[in-house]
Amino acid sequence: MAGSIAAARPLRAGFSLAARASSKENNLTDAVIKPLTEVELDERIREIAGKNKMLRSFIGMGYWNAVVPKVILRNITENPAWYTSYTPYQPEISQGRLESLLNYQTMVTDLTALDVANASLLDEATAAGEAMIMCLATMPAHSTKRTFLVDSGVFPQTIDVLHTRSIGFGVKVVVADVQEAINDPAIAGDLIGVLVQYPKQDGSIVYYSDLSNKVHELGAHMVCATDLLALTLIKAPGEWGADIALGSSARFGVPAGYGGPHAAFFSVKDALKRKMPGRLVGVSKDTMGNPALRLALQTREQHIKREKATSNICTSQVLLANMAAMYAVYHGPSGLKAIAQRVQQLTQALAAAISAKGYKITNDTYFDTLTVEVPSAADVLSKALEKGINIRRVDDTHVSITLDESVRLHDITALASSFEGATIPSSITTGESIPSALLRTSPYLSHPTFNAYHSETAMLRYIYYLQAKDLSLVHAMIPLGSCTMKLNPTSTMAPLTWPELGSLHPFVPEDQAKGYHEMIKELEDDLCAITGFKACSIQPNSGASGEYAGLMVIREYLKSQGQGHRDICLIPVSAHGTNPASAMMAGMKVLSVKVLANGNLDLADLRAKADKYKDNLAAFMITYPSTYGVFEDTVTEACKIIHEAGAQVYLDGANLNAQVGITNPATCGGDVCHLNLHKTFAIPHGGGGPGVGPICVAEHLAPFLPGHSQVKTGGSQAMSAVSAAPFGSASILSISWAYIKMLGGSGLKEATSMALLNANYIAKRLEPFYHVKFVNGAGRVAHEVLIELAEFDKKAGLKVSDFAKRLQDYGFHPPTCSWPISTCMLIEPTESEDLQELDKFCDAMIQIRKEVNDIIAGKQPKDNNLLKNAPHPISVISLSEEEWNRPYSRTTAAYPLPYLKIRKFWPTVTRIDDAYGDLNLMCTCPSVEEMEAKF
Repeated sequence: MAGSIAAARPLRAGFSLAARASSKENNLTDAVIKPLTEVELDERIREIAGKNKMLRSFIGMGYWNAVVPKVILRNITENPAWYTSYTPYQPEISQGRLESLLNYQTMVTDLTALDVANASLLDEATAAGEAMIMCLATMPAHSTKRTFLVDSGVFPQTIDVLHTRSIGFGVKVVVADVQEAINDPAIAGDLIGVLVQYPKQDGSIVYYSDLSNKVHELGAHMVCATDLLALTLIKAPGEWGADIALGSSARFGVPAGYGGPHAAFFSVKDALKRKMPGRLVGVSKDTMGNPALRLALQTREQHIKREKATSNICTSQVLLANMAAMYAVYHGPSGLKAIAQRVQQLTQALAAAISAKGYKITNDTYFDTLTVEVPSAADVLSKALEKGINIRRVDDTHVSITLDESVRLHDITALASSFEGATIPSSITTGESIPSALLRTSPYLSHPTFNAYHSETAMLRYIYYLQAKDLSLVHAMIPLGSCTMKLNPTSTMAPLTWPELGSLHPFVPEDQAKGYHEMIKELEDDLCAITGFKACSIQPNSGASGEYAGLMVIREYLKSQGQGHRDICLIPVSAHGTNPASAMMAGMKVLSVKVLANGNLDLADLRAKADKYKDNLAAFMITYPSTYGVFEDTVTEACKIIHEAGAQVYLDGANLNAQVGITNPATCGGDVCHLNLHKTFAIPHGGGGPGVGPICVAEHLAPFLPGHSQVKTGGSQAMSAVSAAPFGSASILSISWAYIKMLGGSGLKEATSMALLNANYIAKRLEPFYHVKFVNGAGRVAHEVLIELAEFDKKAGLKVSDFAKRLQDYGFHPPTCSWPISTCMLIEPTESEDLQELDKFCDAMIQIRKEVNDIIAGKQPKDNNLLKNAPHPISVISLSEEEWNRPYSRTTAAYPLPYLKIRKFWPTVTRIDDAYGDLNLMCTCPSVEEMEAKF
């Protein structure tokens, strides 16, 4: 950082003046947020973590204790080469984690017996919400059906989120015994889908084949929320007719973490794949004809479809999906089945002990969960607590116990003794806890990948084999505009895997999570100080989830004011794709606002539309600085126009890294904003998740912050939940809490200044070679630089993607491509990069421009040149003299600048054929026969 300051000192005075002229000052000082040293931070976080009580929890409800294999914990979870990478939109330098995600998809499709799975969603409850809307979206165009039937055995937090998600789409959620309700003519005639839990929340296992047939006869979809470990023993949903399966993959080696993050899985029948939300990894081929992986069917996603999308999902849970996939690879099918059988046997032993004392187990069938009828649930809970154990209170006369792979004999002995001193018998004669008709007989995880790496040595080598294929922040700057790929400090990451933070169940009594509540309160207070707002909710699990939550808060507020008819949302054409998708999900009609030729918001168009729709205008979404990388000096005026029309302003916090300590969303005129903790506040991107998207709101919106069905949270008039867990992805909040505490007020402001300074340094260095698309009146950019490449298409036939692929040869991840303008690159260096790295990147871009000049001058053909043929992996450089048919040398291709001979990251495949991958969709690990047939 010091190097950047010294290098750009001539810019500093003019830059600071420009910043003040284009934004509102915010005096974020050390008195507001006191900085801590690294040692002080460690002491403080240990003090806080020590306030959490380390009891054993067998509460269940979709959360389990996990045994994380140490080879995965150390080499995936705690490894920056895995957690600092970005979403694999540049597949040539992402083949490792793409393969791991393909393993994940294969694991899910095999276990659920469905055709296609995505690469994870945010959590089980929101996955159920996605399934509900998918059911609606796949109804015939003329259909007016709107009823989604949910079995009463579904987890209550899932039902809570379904109620929230249903509002914007006008779906009627009916919670009932589905076996009976399906016969109600009013329900049957209006049905879009049915959701069941398998096994149910009480532990019972029901065969839904007849129900599934009935649902299909009614023209609706059968949706199953299920448990991957249970599916190693019980018949898969696809085998009895489910169209969609979903759930949490957390019990595959991911700790409870007081609620998350956990990767939700989602699989569908082949006919539904083009309506499936989330990212999808597919097999394609590169220009050499070799198999290669990429993200498939991207036209389904919000960044393409915008307000026409049925989902706003962007960030998912890739790091956690990789952990779950590696868990399955490590244990293999026989290992997973052995774990499941052990859990079932211990559950049977516990059931036998409790039944012997005269207690009634209300579920005759079960895998890992028992529901017990008792005289007093409070008494049983109290006795279990005395033994250091949490179980679930269902109601006054019922308790529930869920076991998992972490359970030992002493655990079930203690559990049994809570029921009038029941003891585990030395020998057990058990009944059929899983009906024979529901026992799984079909194979799963038969691909060689799941049967080859069962020793630590083999697993370690496989992990590092994949890791070597991926570029991450351990290799180089990742200058992705609007993504803020900054340093994820090791000191903030270290506490993440401590048991005091990782082992808590999200529904433990509040007095057992005092440390978490203290940390969350401090983080919320700090975020309010940073944004200028009065209240905060950290429940949303991503930026897009935060957008949706914020808009729903606005909706609830307007309703409380008798203005519930307001349903129009104005959004600039330059906005992130999640903005219009989120507004659509919140039940709003999206109208676009024009942008001027200089990149600024067209105030005249905004004013005209605000006036025209003032009686129905609900909200205006704006990003500041704009997605074009400039501070617009009209932002406060724009907000004033909206407020005069009786509407609310949603300020997208995606670019908050350019605001902290210099201005804030409240000063700009916003009423609500979301923050991307995985951008501005140092949570790692994890290759595409996890993320956290908290919302901060003005005082009048605070009462409507989201609540939760199981834990008191939110405002006094709280809307229903937007995530499965009351505090979202709670375990990773410690990262942002620590980041803020170490920097303090002045450090946060200095970080912002450095981010702005670094971007302006790059702009000035590249300005003689590339057209910087937008600057403010002082000739400055904000925290990112938009460069225009259209002229090179006209002069040399070069697209943005050609520049991106060539940049891979220089050892860099390309900037954001073709967004927010299709012919541009958006460059964001963040404050983390020093002068040497900035100059290396600029040197690479300048050298590429010289290569372009050679093409323009005719020294290289337009169809056979360094850019069109990029990237150049070792497989290309090692071609024989007879095979090398390129008008440049191997040295020029591989080592265009001297630093590359000292340290070079090699792409592992040549450019990948996107069209082939979508036309020949394959989203599971291909067999040897499939490889031979296709490649």
